[in-house]
Amino acid sequence: MKRAASHQQPEIATLFIAASEHDSNLYYATKFIAPDPFIYMEIKGERLLVMSDLEMDRARTQASVDRVLSYSEVEQRAKKQGVKEPNTVDIVNVVLKEAKIRQLSVPANFPFIHATRLQELGYSLKPKRDPFYERRVVKTAEEVRLIEASQRATEEAVAAAHDALRRAEIRDHALWLDGDVLTSERIKKLINVKLMERDCVAQHTIVAGGEQACDPHNEGTGPLPADRSIIFDVFPRSAASRYFADMSRTVIRGTASPELKRLYQTVKDAQEEAIGKIKDGADGMKIHQGICERFEKAGYKTGLVNGRMQGYFHGTGHGVGLDIHEAPRISRTGSLLQEGHVVTVEPGLYYPGLGAVRIEDMVLVTADGCRNLTDFPKIFELG
Repeated sequence: MKRAASHQQPEIATLFIAASEHDSNLYYATKFIAPDPFIYMEIKGERLLVMSDLEMDRARTQASVDRVLSYSEVEQRAKKQGVKEPNTVDIVNVVLKEAKIRQLSVPANFPFIHATRLQELGYSLKPKRDPFYERRVVKTAEEVRLIEASQRATEEAVAAAHDALRRAEIRDHALWLDGDVLTSERIKKLINVKLMERDCVAQHTIVAGGEQACDPHNEGTGPLPADRSIIFDVFPRSAASRYFADMSRTVIRGTASPELKRLYQTVKDAQEEAIGKIKDGADGMKIHQGICERFEKAGYKTGLVNGRMQGYFHGTGHGVGLDIHEAPRISRTGSLLQEGHVVTVEPGLYYPGLGAVRIEDMVLVTADGCRNLTDFPKIFELG
């Protein structure tokens, strides 16, 4: 009797050639931070780094991998195999040939120049979209702790900024503090310095008032207005852990019109309703659609007016971790939420001439609900 032929699947190795300072998947895999590209491979269950002589000792001490190879030593092996001036792909080729690997899983942003060279050498490459490591999406207890630490620093910085607004005087519809006009730049500097004192780094901090706030990604410039809404959106990364936080608040220094008060309350109620719907298995698309419908019923229409979008025209939330925007999504293209996801909930309404409101918390999805990781008041009128 003949035995059936064995059809064993070929071994597939994982390959990164990138700088972990800019590639969060690579940092996640290695826990090693470097500003220049290096080689990382997962071959038959072993995790390998190929490092320059400059980084060898540090990598062996800090990286959470099984083995660190010397680039210069592998380079010598390549030369013995007839490669006159080995480049990065030649180094990869030496290691893969020794392991008898011909198929590679690479990230979607894998450098094209390296991919074409590997294909010329006979390798089959299969790019994978994010999340490259599915386990990254579900946060461990330690990761949640690190995100919360970044969030506490964020809250401390925003509290200092709001205190500055409270101390400001109102003159001719502008805010003045200590004899000078209070500007977006001045408040952003205050926030960013406070964050630096807590070992966090912020980029693109938003402090935008009045008409500027009606553009959700306008970072804000110039004098801050009195009696109009001011959006704060602060999302720093911890320099130590590299985990982000994210929080938005909308405040007004002065007197809010009834229309602005209603706008704020509508957004706040919608946000709190959405938070109440978050739990393991919840559909992010349905949560987002529920907010859209609530805004429409309240009379807040979304669409293009005089060439500018107004209403609600962004997603409700996104994952937060080693990237500020990562899976999952609470949006029109949504995702099913899982226990262990950390997501933002940040609805907003934007109407030129009236103003804008956005309120954002971060929550941890649990089996039967969520835990709000944000511990900061939602107060509109600062007085």
